[in-house]
Amino acid sequence: MRLLNKTLLLGTILFSIGCSNKEAEVETKDVEFKIDYEKFTLDNGLEVILHEDHSDPIVAVATMMHVGSNREKPGRTGFAHFFEHMSFNDSENVPVGANRKMIPEWGGSRNGGTSNDYTVYYEVVPKDAFEKILWIDSDRFGYMINTVTTEALEREKQVVKNEKRQRVDNAAYGYTDEIKRKNLYPETHPYNWTVIGALPDLQAATIDDVKEFYKQYYGASNASLVIAGDIDIAETKALVKKWFGEIPSGPEVEALQPMPVTLEETKSLYFEDGFAKLPELRMTFPTVEEYNKDKYALEILGDLLSGSKKAPLYKTIVEEQKLAPNVGTYQSSSELAGEFVFRVRANAGTDLDQVKAAIDEGLSRFEKEGVNEKDLKRIKAELETSLFRGVSTVLNKAFQLVEDNEFKGDPSYITQTAKLTNAVTAEDVMRVYTKYLKDKNYVMTSVVPKGNLDLAVAEAELATVWIEEVKKDVANEEVSQGAEAVYTKTESKHDRSEPGYGELPLFKSPTVWTDALSNGMQVYGIENNEVPLVQFDITIPGGHLLDPINKSGVASLLSDLMMEGTATKTPADLEEAIGLLGANINTYSTFEDFHITGSCLAKNFDETIALVKEIILEPRWDENEYNRLKKALETNLKGKEANPNSIASLVYNKLIYGENHIFSVPSSGTPESTNAITIQDLKDYYQKLSPENATFHIAGALDKAAIKNTLASLNNWKTKSVAIPEYQLPENTAKNQLYFVDFPGAKQSVVLIGKSVLSQESEDANNLSFANEIIGGGSSGKLFQTLRIGKGYTYGAYSNVVANKTVSPYTIRTSVRANATLKSLEIIKDMVANYAQNFSETEVELTKNKILKGNTRAFESLGAQLGMLRKISKYNLSKTFTEDDQKELVNMSLEDYKNIINKYLVEEDMIYVIVGDKATQYNEVKKLGKIITELDIYGNKM
Repeated sequence: MRLLNKTLLLGTILFSIGCSNKEAEVETKDVEFKIDYEKFTLDNGLEVILHEDHSDPIVAVATMMHVGSNREKPGRTGFAHFFEHMSFNDSENVPVGANRKMIPEWGGSRNGGTSNDYTVYYEVVPKDAFEKILWIDSDRFGYMINTVTTEALEREKQVVKNEKRQRVDNAAYGYTDEIKRKNLYPETHPYNWTVIGALPDLQAATIDDVKEFYKQYYGASNASLVIAGDIDIAETKALVKKWFGEIPSGPEVEALQPMPVTLEETKSLYFEDGFAKLPELRMTFPTVEEYNKDKYALEILGDLLSGSKKAPLYKTIVEEQKLAPNVGTYQSSSELAGEFVFRVRANAGTDLDQVKAAIDEGLSRFEKEGVNEKDLKRIKAELETSLFRGVSTVLNKAFQLVEDNEFKGDPSYITQTAKLTNAVTAEDVMRVYTKYLKDKNYVMTSVVPKGNLDLAVAEAELATVWIEEVKKDVANEEVSQGAEAVYTKTESKHDRSEPGYGELPLFKSPTVWTDALSNGMQVYGIENNEVPLVQFDITIPGGHLLDPINKSGVASLLSDLMMEGTATKTPADLEEAIGLLGANINTYSTFEDFHITGSCLAKNFDETIALVKEIILEPRWDENEYNRLKKALETNLKGKEANPNSIASLVYNKLIYGENHIFSVPSSGTPESTNAITIQDLKDYYQKLSPENATFHIAGALDKAAIKNTLASLNNWKTKSVAIPEYQLPENTAKNQLYFVDFPGAKQSVVLIGKSVLSQESEDANNLSFANEIIGGGSSGKLFQTLRIGKGYTYGAYSNVVANKTVSPYTIRTSVRANATLKSLEIIKDMVANYAQNFSETEVELTKNKILKGNTRAFESLGAQLGMLRKISKYNLSKTFTEDDQKELVNMSLEDYKNIINKYLVEEDMIYVIVGDKATQYNEVKKLGKIITELDIYGNKM
C-alpha cells in the first residue's frame, strides 16, 4: 500500500519553489504559495533538500530509499518491507532499542513505510533534538547491518507476520489485492506479489539475505534526504555532511523503466471470504505509470465516473438500482505501471451480476453524455484546496519534496503536475477512457461471504490464495531480544556518540480570541496565516446522548441526511455548490456532541458559511435520500460484523457502561436499534440542535474582524436548547472477569482490557493521562516494547483514557498472534499489577520529557489547533491550558504517580474482552484464572 499520495496542484494557484537561485512557477490568479528549498549532493551521492520553516520549533526529516517490493525476486517477496522493520532495531552507535524508544522520549514521533517502489523513514522532533535525529537516522542508514543477529531476525519475522495477520488475514477482503496482482501482472513482473509478501518467503529469510539486500540497495547514492522545519540552512548543511557524508555510496542501482501490462483476455475470479458479510466486486484495468501525462486525465475520469451524485455510476448503482451505499472509481499509479479500479461493496444478499450490469449501464451513459464542463471545473476547484491541505505541515512538505526528487530528480516537479492537471480537457478525459477502459480487458474479482457462491459473477473461476494455519506451541514463534551482536565498529573520522540537546524550544500557546453571536453561540479562534486555508467546526452539545434509548443511531443518521440537499438545492446541487468552492463541509455525531465541520480557502469563507447556514436552517428532508441512507446504514452495520475490532469495541462498551446506558450501544446504532427509526425521529432530533450552548471554532488565515462579520449571518439560527439526559453508570460493574467472543478462524486475538475511571472534568484527569505514558503511550511504552519488540507477539499495543464529560474507561488495546493469546494476557496482567511498584524517579523524568517536548509539535496543523479550541470550550479551560497542564506535570512527584496508579489502574478491577478463535483459544485463556463468560458478537451471553 502506498504511503504517500501525490498532491495535485492547479494553475489557478501561484506555486513557486525556489531551488538554489531558481524558481519554478505556475501562473496564477491571486494566491501565492511558496516552498523555498536548497538542494545539494554529498560526495557519496546522497541528494539533500533543505527547507526552512520557522512557524513552529520543530523539524521533520524524511529519507527515501529507491527500493520497494519491485526490487524483490520470487521466493524472497516482502523483503523490502521486512528490511524496513529490521532497520528500526539496532545500529552500531545507538543503544539497543533506542530507535523506537528514544525518539518518543525526546518528544518526537517516527515511522516508516514501504510501497511497490520505495522505502521511506521519517521523524518529526522538537528542534532541540534535531542533531540527535541526524545521529540516529544516519546510523540506521549506514551503520546497522553489523548489528543484525539471528534472534533479532526471528523476532522481527513474527512482528511482520502479525502485521499481515492484522491487515490481511484477519480482515474481510484482505486477500483481494493478492488475487488481483497474481492475475493482472505476469509472474515475472515486480508487481505480481503484494508489498507485504508471502509468509513462507519471510520465514525462509536468512542473515545473509538481509546483508545482501542492504549492500545492494542501502547505498547513499540510492536515496534522497529532506529536512524541513525550524533550521538554519548553513548550519544544517554542515551537520548533514558530518553525519551522512561517510555512508558508502553503494553499488549503482539500475533504473527501472516503465513496465505497463496488457491483458489478452478478461479474467473473472471469485473467492469465498470467511470474514466478509457483504459481496464485493472489483474491476481492475491496466493503465499507466506515475508521471505519465495520461495519469492526470485518468484521475479526473475516476472522479467524473463516481465522485458525485450526478456521476453516472452513482446514478445507476446507488440511486436508481439501490445495489450499494456507494461506488468508487480511481486511478492508482506506481513507478512501473498503473491501474484503474472500479470497486463496489454491495448490499447484503446482492447478486454481483446485477452490480456488473449496472456498471456497464453507467459507462454507456457516460459515453453518451460525455464530460460535463461544470463537473470538470468542480474537480479542479477541489484539487486547488487539496494542494494546500497537502503541504500544511512540515512533514507533508518533506514527503512531497523527497518523493518528487527521488523519482523525477526534481523536488519542484509538483509545478509540472499542476500544469498537466489543469490542462486536462473534456477531450482528454474521453480519449483516455477510450484508450484504457472501453472494450478493454480487465481483472474482475467477486469476493462473497462464505456459503454465498450464488452471489458471485456467473462463470467466474475460483481464485487461489495461500492461507496460513496458526498452530499451537510452535517453537520457532517464541522469540526474544537475544544477545547483542559481536562486531568491529566501522571507523569514522567523527565522534558518532549521541550528541547533546540543542537549545530547549519553549512551547507557547497560540493566541486564542473569543467572541459571541447574539443567538448565544460562542466563538473561539486562532489566526494562522501559513497557508491560505481555514478549518472550522460548530460543536453542539448532545450527540448520542440525545438519541432515544431504544433508537440509537438517530443523531448519526441525521448527520448524514443533513448533507443531502437543502430546501432550495437537491443533494446533487448542494454537493456541486460545495465542490465549486473547493470546500469541504461535513456533519457527524459523537457520544456527547453533534458537529458541523468544514474547510476552505480563506477567500471562499463567506460563500462556504452561506452554505453552512442553508444546511442548518433549510433541511430538505428528502424521503428518497432518507431511505437510501437507511439502507446504507443497514449495509454498513452488517459489514461491521466482519470486523473483530468493531466487535470488541461494541462488547467492551456494553460491559463498561451497562445495558441501561446510551453509550452501551454504538452511536451508529445496531441492526435492532436502527430498524425502528423513522424520518420523523430525525426531525424531532433536529429541533434539539440549538446555538445557545453551541460553539463555533475556527483556525486559519482570517482575522477576528473578518470572521465575526461573516458569522453574523448565523444569528438567524434561534432554536432553543434542551436538557441533555443524564445516565447513571452501573453500581455493580463486573470486575476481574474475562469475556470471550468467538471469531472462527481468526489468526489473531483482539484484546481490550480496562475499567471505568473518570470524567475529563475530574481534577485527576491530567494526572492519570500523564501516568499512562510509561505503560501505554506509543512505541516507547512498556506494552509496545514488551509485546512487540521483546516478544514479537503483536504489531502494536497501547493504552489510553477516553476523554469525555461522562465517566469513561481506561483501556489497553492490542491484537496478538492467536497462539500467543494466553502468554500476552499473562504479560499484561503482571505489568498492570506491578505498575505502581515499578514506577520510579526515572519514569517520572521520562514522562516529563516526553510530554513537555511533544507539545512543541502537538498543535502545528490547523486541525490540531481546532482540537485545542474544542477542548478549551468543552471543558471550560483557560486559553493557555497547555501551559497550565505543563506546570501540573512538572509538579507531579513520584508519590503522586503511585497514588494515581493505585487509585485507578487496579488490575483486579479490570475486565478482559477477547475476540478470537474459540476452537484453539477458549480453553487456553481459561488458564488465566479469571471468571470467563462467552458472549456473542453483540455482547449477549451465549
